Amino acid sequence: MLKKVAAINDLSGIGKCSLTVAIPILSALKVQCCPFPTAILSSQTGFSEYTFLDLTDEMKKYSTVWKNLSLKIDTIFSGFLGSIDQIDVVSSFIKENPNSMVIVDPVLGDDGSMYPIFNEKTCVKMKELVKLSSLITPNLTEACLLTNKKYDTNFSNENLINIAKTLCDLGPKKVVITGIIRDDIIYNLSYDKEKNTHSFYGLKYDKRSYSGTGDIFVSIVCGLITNNYDLDFAVKTASDFIYKAVAFTTQYESDRNQGVMFEVFLNDLTSIHKNI
Repeated sequence: MLKKVAAINDLSGIGKCSLTVAIPILSALKVQCCPFPTAILSSQTGFSEYTFLDLTDEMKKYSTVWKNLSLKIDTIFSGFLGSIDQIDVVSSFIKENPNSMVIVDPVLGDDGSMYPIFNEKTCVKMKELVKLSSLITPNLTEACLLTNKKYDTNFSNENLINIAKTLCDLGPKKVVITGIIRDDIIYNLSYDKEKNTHSFYGLKYDKRSYSGTGDIFVSIVCGLITNNYDLDFAVKTASDFIYKAVAFTTQYESDRNQGVMFEVFLNDLTSIHKNI
């Protein structure tokens, strides 16, 4: 039997992000993706025009039906949550599935600032969700927001490791801090509290940014961790995949909102074999 991942995120018709990337990537990694949509958009919000259908009320019904069906979920994976109400729904869903591994991408901000649609109440509520998680994947900005640290682009390795440890003190056993940029290298830091081990993995940064790369990263990590691969391998695989997809996309696509041509490299994921 394939393991099941409940992927809680929005669905955009145009712009490769959120569920649009999670479904094929998790499938390629040989786990069943069970989409749990939070909203439906005609195009992701980076475009000049988009429609938006909020599914908060439907999420509650969705969760109830899955509970009634006694659906066994191996991993719960949450991404962008647009309101405190949605965070509450996800928290309740996690509590109703106590045997599931929980991966939270605590989407709050970037480049040193909280996203305008959020406020301090959102941050407090996100901390409550983080407490219920097994693994979280904040970028550096979100790591600082969750630990009440002043954002700094020049943190030492020791400072970053201490931030990761502080994040683990909130609840999760594992943390990946993404998007640590130093000169022309971008690093991801993985930390395992139980093993008390950490690892920095860096690749050349060409200063090109595309929508959805964070969702691709977490989807790959989620699929691999769900199938019992270790954290460092998952982070390396996800980082290498995005590097290749971005490099390829820059040859053809200039609009960052379209996302990267990850489909070209899905075979890299389907070719990963392991006896589970």
